[in-house]
Amino acid sequence: MPPIPGSGLAKGLAVTLRTMTRRTVTAQYPDAQPELPPRSRGVIGLFEENCTVCMLCARECPDWCIYIDSHKETSPPATPGGRERSRNVLDRFAIDFSLCMYCGICIEVCPFDALFWSPEFEYAETDIHELTHERDKLRDWMWTVPEPPALDPGAEEPKEIAAARKTAEKLEAQRDQAEQAEQTAQVERPHDEEGQA
Repeated sequence: MPPIPGSGLAKGLAVTLRTMTRRTVTAQYPDAQPELPPRSRGVIGLFEENCTVCMLCARECPDWCIYIDSHKETSPPATPGGRERSRNVLDRFAIDFSLCMYCGICIEVCPFDALFWSPEFEYAETDIHELTHERDKLRDWMWTVPEPPALDPGAEEPKEIAAARKTAEKLEAQRDQAEQAEQTAQVERPHDEEGQA
């Protein structure tokens, strides 16, 4: 059976009429903020205290958009006769977001959890040179990083937490033994003093 002439136009107009009677779902962006998924890639935040200036993030970055400067400081020996220790001190950590392709390699390769994804995405600038964010700005982004999702209740406890718990229990047991020994010594002292008198 041949199609009726104009049936396609009628179907298209029917769709238009149906959608005209419904409410719009368009979010007016500046007034209504979007609800982003928890793992959104917005901007990279830096937790400066964890950074050891290992340079892994800068070396692995395919765009070479991470700039790191540091210097070495020596600290005196902890014990007499020991040797001086040297450590790297972070001077500059900057990311050029005009070059960044948001691949996340820098976050994945960081062995000390110094870099995190933040869902913030409103950092547009009128000048491209202002898209290079220094460590102070990256630290500000760190406070917008969401909490990690809760572990599955049936999941195995992470190795790091299990090792830390064992160490804490061992230290607590040693502390309890020391307190019991001290209490026993205090109880025995008055008896010794009475025997001497």
